[in-house]
Amino acid sequence: MALFHDIVNCIGFALNIVGALIILFGVATSFRDFLNKELFSKVDKIKFNEVVRVKLGSYLVLGLEFFIAGDIVKTIITPTWESLGMLGAIVVIRTILSYFLTKDLKGSV
Repeated sequence: MALFHDIVNCIGFALNIVGALIILFGVATSFRDFLNKELFSKVDKIKFNEVVRVKLGSYLVLGLEFFIAGDIVKTIITPTWESLGMLGAIVVIRTILSYFLTKDLKGSV
């Protein structure tokens, strides 16, 4: 049983790492695009800012989904009422964030 707990903890941790890496990658590429636009490009900067914002938002939504998955997997091994309540609160907050980010992104495109 201890091996199962260790495996589930590793999977949950790996999902959180993947989510963080996705968000960091999105921030880095969006920042690079923003700097290239500001320093070297003569395109319509306001329209291009919208493109960069949508790109960053899509990475944030994807990263949040991985964080939610990691939290759900971690709760498998400790299904107490307290951990389920915490998971519920975390999932609700992250789902609301994902919903509004996705809604905002669809409205921008």
